[in-house]
Amino acid sequence: MKSLINKLLNKETISYVIFGVLTTLVDYGAFYIFYYKAGWSEVFSNTAAWILAVAFAYITNKIFVFEAKTENIKGLLLEIISFAGARVATLILSDVFLLFTKYIGMEAMIAKIIISVAVVIINYFLSKLFVFKKISS
Repeated sequence: MKSLINKLLNKETISYVIFGVLTTLVDYGAFYIFYYKAGWSEVFSNTAAWILAVAFAYITNKIFVFEAKTENIKGLLLEIISFAGARVATLILSDVFLLFTKYIGMEAMIAKIIISVAVVIINYFLSKLFVFKKISS
C-alpha cells in the first residue's frame, strides 16, 4: 500500500493536481462570466471556457507537469494538436452531461463541478499516454 501511495504521490502527479486546480479555476471563472454575466447558453459558455482552459492547461502541463521538450515547430504543432484533440473527447462528454443535467433540472454550475472530476482524471491519462508520452514514460 505504501508503495502505491509513493508511486501516486510524485512530482508529476502533484504538479498535475496543482495546475489542474488552476485550470479548473480558469474554466469555472470563464464559464461563470459567459453563462451568468453574458447570458450565453450552457454549451456555448462551456465550450468558450474550455478553449481558454485548454490553452492554459497545455502551457502549464508542457512546462511544469510533464516538462516536455520539443525539437522543432512540427513537433510542437503535433503536440498542440494531440493535446487539444485529446481534450475534445472530454469536452464532448462535458457538453453532453450539461445538456442531460439541464433536461433533468440540475443547476448548471453543480453539473459542471460533478463532470469535472471525471474530466480531470481522463485528461491526465490522455496527456500521459498519448500527448507527452516520450518524456513521461
